[in-house]
Amino acid sequence: MRLRARSTRGGLAVDDALGAALADMVRRTGAAIGGVYLVEEPAALLRLVAVCGLPVDFTVPWQRLALTAPVPVADAIREDRLVWVGCQDEMARRYPRAAAVLPYPFALAAVPVRGVRRRWGGVVLMWPADHPPRATARERHHITAGARRLARILDDSPVPPALPEQPHIVSVESPRHPAQTALAALDYLDRVPDGALALDLEGRITFVSTTAARLLGRDADRLLGTRPWRSLPWLDDLRYEERYRMAVVSRTPVSFSAKRPPDRWLTFHLHPDAGGITVRITAGEETAAAAPVRAEPAPAKPGRLYQLIHLAAALTETVTTQDLVALVADQILPAFGAQGLVLSIAEAGRLRIAGHHGYPDDVVERLDALPLDTDLTPAGLVLASGIPAFFGSPAELARSYPRAPRISGKQAWAFLPLVVSGRPVGCCILSYDHPHAFTADDRAVLTPLAGLLAQALDRARLYDTQHHLVHQLQQALLPRTLPTLPGLDVAARYLPAGHGIDVGGDFYDLLRLDDTNAAAVIGDVEGHSMAAAALMGQVRTAIHAHAAGGAAPDQVVARTNRLLADLSSDLLVTCLYAHLDLARHELTLAGAGHVPPLLRTAPGRAHALDLHPGPPLGVDARARYPVTRGTVPAGAVLTFYTDGLVERPGTDVEHATADLAAHLARADAHDLERLIDSLVQHAWPAGGHTDDVAVLLLRTAENRG
Repeated sequence: MRLRARSTRGGLAVDDALGAALADMVRRTGAAIGGVYLVEEPAALLRLVAVCGLPVDFTVPWQRLALTAPVPVADAIREDRLVWVGCQDEMARRYPRAAAVLPYPFALAAVPVRGVRRRWGGVVLMWPADHPPRATARERHHITAGARRLARILDDSPVPPALPEQPHIVSVESPRHPAQTALAALDYLDRVPDGALALDLEGRITFVSTTAARLLGRDADRLLGTRPWRSLPWLDDLRYEERYRMAVVSRTPVSFSAKRPPDRWLTFHLHPDAGGITVRITAGEETAAAAPVRAEPAPAKPGRLYQLIHLAAALTETVTTQDLVALVADQILPAFGAQGLVLSIAEAGRLRIAGHHGYPDDVVERLDALPLDTDLTPAGLVLASGIPAFFGSPAELARSYPRAPRISGKQAWAFLPLVVSGRPVGCCILSYDHPHAFTADDRAVLTPLAGLLAQALDRARLYDTQHHLVHQLQQALLPRTLPTLPGLDVAARYLPAGHGIDVGGDFYDLLRLDDTNAAAVIGDVEGHSMAAAALMGQVRTAIHAHAAGGAAPDQVVARTNRLLADLSSDLLVTCLYAHLDLARHELTLAGAGHVPPLLRTAPGRAHALDLHPGPPLGVDARARYPVTRGTVPAGAVLTFYTDGLVERPGTDVEHATADLAAHLARADAHDLERLIDSLVQHAWPAGGHTDDVAVLLLRTAENRG
């Protein structure tokens, strides 16, 4: 599979340059496996575009990942840092989902690829199990230097490289022996009593010695190009193939014993490296070191079983119905070679389409809200019986459902009932653009997958309902509109923290005191709960009442503090109250433990205001709140915000605030709504902010004289 190159750099296709840079990075770091991910915008997905040292089949669960996925490469890109996982135990502790799909010993590094203009993606490198648990300084240097080289290649490309459906396989060339040496080696192998096989990384046999062919009981020409567990029925066992996978991923020797019918035991010693696997075959009794495997042939291929484990873990992380639709479209459809999806919810005797992929809107409209008892589609019967239905061609569908309309142009379908504890919740339809033969493998995996989808859909529906109610409550507590004042431009934004159904306590408000005076307030109630929301409403109401009554800034905050002390709330509340005199360009501030606002006085100049601190509200009923006074020149931008904008894991708040002020100075402040977008994007470039964020911008009018 080759990447489609769109642009060139010095005569070399950019996509080939990426592959060459990855191969060089693997060689310099001594890694056994490497992969390059590029960010797929605007979907915030990661696409594996190049890989070396690993078969493509192994990468299926990892070819497309959400940027928010709990995996090392996503963390490296989001947090803009090198992530090192030194051993399998550490992987299990930090990334249990990844460890479940790759239960092998290895060391791993993930590093972001960040260019001058944008974040491009990341690189994953893996070392054999015998690698020390810590990376050396030299290895870290080569890892980061390789990532910088990849970033330069992408930065210099006038057009980003195309994102392939499957990753490009990159080879890391190894020195070859001269022909004379190779012939001597063949003669040697034919003389020793042990058999010798060579496998490529895909598991195909590339060499068979005469002794190996005799021990295996099969002519060499019938073995070459095949996989042992396919060409030798007595090796067709999931556990044997699992030993091969372990050798490929961990790059450590693996041994096992198997009985060739009728009663001859053979021991296989697998020795992997970057070019493939050398297998030594010895005859004799089974040994403890080469633990024998006795099991009936498994019903599904290892790749499919690992896909099921991966998808099961991914489904536990979906929150909304749209999350579920996106996961099915991005991961389940490619895993089974399907192109279309319809996810329906059973409601009031009908199937309401909750999400779809690969269908035009007019087709979806005709399929939506069909009765459960209709004979126009198998969905109703499938849901009633709880048994999946598979149709490999339109003719198969027509034989069972002659009245089914041909409106989508699809050629094969899998109808999966979504049932939870005997209760039907919906139906998932996977469809194909061409006729498709559903193997026993497909059915064996899709059937339990339907149960996992049903659980995920049931949880998502509950979340969607609760989130809708919470959103309505949140909107009721925040001001619907902000007042307009001559000479003052205003913009505000409230961003809840990622997923979650709890109500946040961040709030803001703007009060028009008269034609030339305004009061702005921003605050943050500790926690995310109904109690936090209720307290936020009380604080906002108290501040509004005291400000409208003409109280000075320090008295507005002090009186609100006494109210909270009387309420005996266990929640901390911070707030910042600002009085702005537009005629005199004067600003008076009183703060209660809140982060300082930023003031941009002119393009290229911005700083955080130095506030006289006061304690959070409700801590001490007798607390005093000193005021801070200053001037606000014409055309200045005041930026009020909550700590969710500057508190990031592993980052000092003062440093983050100074960095945000520097960005405010450089940013285009013509459009305040876009300025909010710019500030949030700068503070959280990968999204996924972990706390609520509220931002309030005020800009005074420029002098026109």
